[in-house]
Amino acid sequence: MINPRIIDYIFTSASIQRWNDYPRMVELVELDKQAHKFIIAYFIAKLEKDINYTHLIEAGIFEFLRRVVVTDIRPDVFRKALQKKSKEINSWVISKLAPSLKDIDNGNFLQKFQEYLENPEMYKKERFILKAASYLATKWEFSIVYQTSQFLNDIEDVKKSVDEEIEDYYELIGVRKIALNKKLAKIIDLSGRLRFQKRWAQTPRVPETSVLGHMLTVAIFGYFFSIEVNACDKRLQNNFFTALFHDLPEALTRDIITPVKYCVDELSDIIAEYEIEKIEDDILPNIPDSLHDEFSYILGLYDGVKEEFENKIYEDKIQIVEDVSKYNSDRYNAIDGLALKQCDKLSAFVEASLSISHGIKSKELISGKKEILKALKVIQGVDFKAIATQIDYEFGTTGQTQVRMEFD
Repeated sequence: MINPRIIDYIFTSASIQRWNDYPRMVELVELDKQAHKFIIAYFIAKLEKDINYTHLIEAGIFEFLRRVVVTDIRPDVFRKALQKKSKEINSWVISKLAPSLKDIDNGNFLQKFQEYLENPEMYKKERFILKAASYLATKWEFSIVYQTSQFLNDIEDVKKSVDEEIEDYYELIGVRKIALNKKLAKIIDLSGRLRFQKRWAQTPRVPETSVLGHMLTVAIFGYFFSIEVNACDKRLQNNFFTALFHDLPEALTRDIITPVKYCVDELSDIIAEYEIEKIEDDILPNIPDSLHDEFSYILGLYDGVKEEFENKIYEDKIQIVEDVSKYNSDRYNAIDGLALKQCDKLSAFVEASLSISHGIKSKELISGKKEILKALKVIQGVDFKAIATQIDYEFGTTGQTQVRMEFD
């Protein structure tokens, strides 16, 4: 499904600093920006017609991977360079990523990636939406940077440039709604704030990852799982966006770690009830009416409960099913909830394993990693435990973990 090399690339973006030539009151990293961009792109796309959401997802992942490789080039310089040396730059990107991607989906993913970089007409409308979403995510970040940079003599020029660029995307309804600070802008702001909530908040970790960045890593894992099991388009799209939004309510409730949720009888039920209440009061009223049913479905709301990690289909009504592969047709609107739960756990495993590989380890990270490994299993032929074991080996943390556990 995926290998440690590409996982390492994905998580490298959590260490890539943005706006690092300006003073910032908070840390801004590439992984969070990419996650925010995907969320904004979803809402922009839903207000447009004739959008292929599989193409939107793939184009976003392609752009993300390219950005990780060319991270040392400033965005404005990178755009200039692409105008004159796009062929050479894209060839270099492919050469760097090919060893990590060549085995995914029997080489089809790498081939499609190369075609995307070489052909600017491929996924043209979806590219434009992603470009607009990238701009809005950058503009959101700049509003933070501007607060601490007003003493710099060029900051007003930067502000003017950022403000003027929005005109390039006014043809998109969603961009106009966000620019005019309509209801949708509140959702964009709410999701952006998830970058301030750190995962594993009670223990030091390198690289630190936010709830926002975590949502994207789970979504990308969900995409690779979907192509591994030959999921139909609608199922693939549902899997990606369910994962992308699975922790959105934490912008209202904050991240509550699993041991705390289950330390007191019925506490998890109380938290779940409160989450539903906050979603209904503070999230859904700001979602366009035409999106309410679909967005509630991918958030996991049905029959008065919230459970995004159940296998589901949605025809006339939502049904919990045991085997999603039996419903691999767009008309069933399927979601591989149990597989996405494994993707969620796998992402947490990588977060712990990476930190340990960097020499930043704690009892919480080691025990947490051990418990996560126990919970990983095989879903539709995809062995998540084997993937985690390979990650452990490649990151060189297997021995360290075993020695520490034996010592404990």
